[in-house]
Amino acid sequence: MVLLCPREAVSAGVSAGDTAVVIGDGAVGLCGVLAAQRLGAERIIAVGHHEDRLEIADEFGATETVAERGEAAIERVRELTHGGATHVMECVGAASAMNTAIGVARPGGTVGYVGVPYGVEDGGLDVFSMFSDNISLRGGVAPVREYAEELMADVCQGTLDPSPIFTETVDLDGVPAGYRAMDEREAIKVLVKP
Repeated sequence: MVLLCPREAVSAGVSAGDTAVVIGDGAVGLCGVLAAQRLGAERIIAVGHHEDRLEIADEFGATETVAERGEAAIERVRELTHGGATHVMECVGAASAMNTAIGVARPGGTVGYVGVPYGVEDGGLDVFSMFSDNISLRGGVAPVREYAEELMADVCQGTLDPSPIFTETVDLDGVPAGYRAMDEREAIKVLVKP
């Protein structure tokens, strides 16, 4: 259930009819696409660099995908959104991704996140851009219990299907290999079936 928690979408203020940008094509980013779609976003732009994962983002409701990185990704998203998005989800957990999120946020926009991005403690966050463009940063620990019952009901009813995120299945003895596959980007998430 942790993967399905729409915290970054809620933190970013995504609602019906909005345009949302999701930075990251890992399990959290793909669930961010699902969350934005579930919250009624009209347009969802997924940013990542793994073509197979961006295909899953399409399947989950992304209306556009951006495979560029860094400044090229920022420029492309700004072009697609005519200057930036009001609702941006940082779903990678790295200072570089947070700076991309800040870079694609429209002045007055909001960047939603879960967790503390790696590299921020070393001065890697572009706070000046946030200040000068009045960009809000909202997030924190995901309150999974708040969403679990509703999301589980949707999964059980078949109205929410996160199964494409689980790209490999292992038994208990295969857990170390499963972690290795995720670490080496050979699997998005591994399902453990005892």
